[in-house]
Amino acid sequence: MKIEELKFDANGLIPAVVQDASTREVLTVAYMNEESLGKSLETRETWFYSRSRQELWHKGATSGNTQKIIEIKYDCDGDALVVLVNPAGPACHTGADSCFSENLLEHPADQLASLKNPLERSADQLASLSDFAVMLELEKTIRQRELDMPEGAYTTYLFEKGVDKILKKVGEEAAEVIIAAKNRDPEELKWEAADLLYHLMVLLQEQKLPLKEVLAILNKRKKPSAEE
Repeated sequence: MKIEELKFDANGLIPAVVQDASTREVLTVAYMNEESLGKSLETRETWFYSRSRQELWHKGATSGNTQKIIEIKYDCDGDALVVLVNPAGPACHTGADSCFSENLLEHPADQLASLKNPLERSADQLASLSDFAVMLELEKTIRQRELDMPEGAYTTYLFEKGVDKILKKVGEEAAEVIIAAKNRDPEELKWEAADLLYHLMVLLQEQKLPLKEVLAILNKRKKPSAEE
């Protein structure tokens, strides 16, 4: 489909839902006109149209938090876009990774969990995207701990001790996971696995390696190669 074949509204605009290409987290919802969409396709970075200022704006032009476009999809009616991006920084002007950081439900995870007993779920339902949201929140918390270094926090202690201490903890927790698995102790295994994941996330932050880059490798591996 060509740009001119898309269905822009009476104001010449089309809504664009921007998602992180690795995590599929919704970062923001903005509007594009034909010109901003054309610039987005040309530069492979997001350009939008500001309805309040009535002008084009390039995401990250002043903040540096640009969004490299991986893919642009349109819906079956051709009147809405989904833009998959690799963000160079926070999407929200507040400094949050996503503009959608608040929830109308007080305990959304609890509400979701109550919909169906986990033991009655099929294998495909055992872990939904919302179940993995805690990993994104943990990454944000660890990143903030490294910035603020709050006194008395265990994460602060790890960053203060440096990479050797963090590596030591990753090794210790990996060994604990092995022991729990060998003992066929699922209760112990889930606790040790959680500890391992936490310390691994601290290590990724110390190395300045975003979790989404690890997820991108997993995503790439799941796709069958041309030889298969």
